[in-house]
Amino acid sequence: MTSKNVLIVEDNDLMRQGLVSVIERQGEFKVVGEAQDGEEAVQMALELKPDLIVMDIGLPYKSGIDATREIKIALPAVNIVMLTSHDNDDEIFAALSAGAQGYCLKDSASERIKIALSSVSQGAAWIDPKIASKVLAVFEMQRKPQEETDKAPGASSGSGSGTSSSLSDSLSQREKEVLKLMVEGFSNKEISEKLIISISTVRTHVEHILEKLSVTGRTQAAVKAMKEGLL
Repeated sequence: MTSKNVLIVEDNDLMRQGLVSVIERQGEFKVVGEAQDGEEAVQMALELKPDLIVMDIGLPYKSGIDATREIKIALPAVNIVMLTSHDNDDEIFAALSAGAQGYCLKDSASERIKIALSSVSQGAAWIDPKIASKVLAVFEMQRKPQEETDKAPGASSGSGSGTSSSLSDSLSQREKEVLKLMVEGFSNKEISEKLIISISTVRTHVEHILEKLSVTGRTQAAVKAMKEGLL
């Protein structure tokens, strides 16, 4: 069986060496490159064109999320597994929105990391079980209000497009632009740079978006935007 080429992106030397050991012991993969920051990750990915990239999120110079976004634009077929020490909701959603197929916590046992890499390399999505419950909880929070609306007297038996339409109509054009960038995983600072507006203005738009969508966070807003087809 031909080994699949892997690029490892991790700024911590010990962690990177540990990943190389875990991955190459598996036999299914061959580590062809090691990068220590986001900019180097993009450069090496374009040069090596690996089958799989194991990407740390917290990298110097360019975050793992930004690097993933750039790599997926240039190499859409490459599979990327994100590694992180955190289970922050917004970070999870931003990573997946950037195009990552897997999301694994660094404190996971080596066996779990192997399973994640094997699953993603075969075309499946993989989310660490410790995180999966949080992702499902976000979708559940969005599902319940819609179910209550559907059960309300006089509610349409259709797909709920009327609700989606009214939500979309309630958002200004600028708010839709901000929401689209939120869904794509951009931070307030990045949104301000892309739309050429101040960060305080972005924060105001985000507050209005959360209020209009009846959600409490960016992750919930992004999930609802995709579920309701608001963009």
